This record gives sequence, C-alpha cells and structure tokens, in this order.
Amino acid sequence: MAKVKIRPIGDRVLVQHIEEKEQVRGGIIIPDSAKEKPQEAKVIALGTGKKDENGKVSAFEVKVGDVVLLSPYGGSEVKVDGEKFKLVREDDILGVIA
Repeated sequence: MAKVKIRPIGDRVLVQHIEEKEQVRGGIIIPDSAKEKPQEAKVIALGTGKKDENGKVSAFEVKVGDVVLLSPYGGSEVKVDGEKFKLVREDDILGVIA
C-alpha cells in the first residue's frame, strides 16, 4: 500500500474496511445493497492523541496494522486517489481482532 495523503489529528484513527467476499446463501448470491456494512477494518494511520483536561496526551490503544471492529455508524467516509477510507474516533473502535 502506498503512503496515504491523510494525517488524522486528535484522537482520530484512519481505517480501511476489509472487504467481505461475495456472500452466497443456499445458492443465492446476496446483492451488495442487501449486505451489512463491513465492521472490520485495518488501522492505516493514527492521530496525534487525545488530550485530557490537563493537556496530557493519552496513548492510543491500537496501532497501525491492527484489524479492528468498528461501531457500524461511527466515523466519516473519505475517498483519496480512488480508495475509500474512514476517519473514526478511537471511541468508535469496539475492539482489536486477535
């Protein structure tokens, strides 16, 4: 993957959804419009960190390369050079997939 031209700020994390393979159930292909939004994503870049009321920056719980589980409605979708990404707050990350 080439270097991404987005640098998140604050407690934001840049992720890229992991595309699901085409779903087939009982011999019927499920169309894209009926599929659930993918909730697994790979961490691409981290912001500068969340500051507390004293100005101290907290370290992120995730790191670049982690595969994470996202809240389905959190974040903002962005498109850069034809690739789709999502900017989410660290609070929108539900967990790291081991």
